[in-house]
Amino acid sequence: MITLDILCARFTRLRLEELQGWIADGHVRPERSDGTLVFTELDVERVRLILELRDDMAVNEEALPVVLSLLDQLYELRRRLRGMGVEPDLNR
Repeated sequence: MITLDILCARFTRLRLEELQGWIADGHVRPERSDGTLVFTELDVERVRLILELRDDMAVNEEALPVVLSLLDQLYELRRRLRGMGVEPDLNR
């Protein structure tokens, strides 16, 4: 787990205000430890995904919740399929 400062230092294009907004909007869900926000590797990858969607794929702030929701649904479906012993064929 890493702290807010380390997370912001890891992504030079990430502004603290943006991250705080993503947390407030529920896009990133860090844990609290002794009143301090701590981020898991899953949180770090979520921040990376949001930055890629925004910067590399030009997804705007209004569309971001929709895209993240669809991706979350896709990952959940894949997780459920694996739980049933079905490995999704991603090459189709």
